[in-house]
Amino acid sequence: MSEVSSRFVKANGINLAVHECGQEYQAQQPTLVLVHATGFHGRCWDQVIQRLEGRHVIAVDQRGHGASEQKPFHNWAEFGEDLAALLTELGVNGVEAVGHSMGGHASVAAAAHHPALFSKLLLIDPVILDPSFYAMWDEQVLTGEPTHPAARRRSQFSSRDDMYDRYRERLPFSLFTEAAMRDYCHHGLVDNDEGVQLACAPAHEARIYDSVCSNQSILEQAKTVSIPVTVARSMQPTKPEDIMDFRYSPTWKQLASQFPNGEDRLFEHLTHFMPMQDPDQVAQLIREL
Repeated sequence: MSEVSSRFVKANGINLAVHECGQEYQAQQPTLVLVHATGFHGRCWDQVIQRLEGRHVIAVDQRGHGASEQKPFHNWAEFGEDLAALLTELGVNGVEAVGHSMGGHASVAAAAHHPALFSKLLLIDPVILDPSFYAMWDEQVLTGEPTHPAARRRSQFSSRDDMYDRYRERLPFSLFTEAAMRDYCHHGLVDNDEGVQLACAPAHEARIYDSVCSNQSILEQAKTVSIPVTVARSMQPTKPEDIMDFRYSPTWKQLASQFPNGEDRLFEHLTHFMPMQDPDQVAQLIREL
């Protein structure tokens, strides 16, 4: 893989870490922008990127993740605002954006309000839900402490190898390729006096899950995104309890039909963690753009 260079860019009032590979002026195709899921970071795309030699690629650590600034938010719409502001600061237009999970939601929100920044979207199991979930949204959930179980995640480890050893055989991490798991652990921790701790604080991750329905207009926004959009969905939930199992797709089954130029792709043999589970498949999807 070509060398990845990292830097900070001030966008929407936040210092965001940007990881870049390939030279823009040498690119034969549009810049590729990769947006990660909740609790992860931009370097989780490394195994996908190395299968896309020759592309100019930008992967971002979203606010509160990876090396980016730990800044709170109040609505999922803000992640889209961050992304659009970042691309504007970088001076790129007509990008092909690949958003995984919450990163897919952010990509749609950004493209709806800043269409010139994007030429195509690939949404990998985007967290854009059945309309019935948005109808149940109660903003009062954000007035107290985070309630999602992610708030109780262990955050401190003696070393990166310690985290790897503790998590490697647990779901969903046992689904990751060896290299993807190493990338997740290496770049998802920051050093402190006691060893290392999660870059994405458990309370921040839990708050994102608690506020999953906060962007009430996302389905209406989708209807305005006229560029080609591919929605790649993973294995489908069949029981009520599957909703809390992160391996299953959270995406509304009718989402692709909401886009004027949308396509639905179903990958029942893969889980929600597609980029880390099967980077070959994800790279192939990107090439098909």
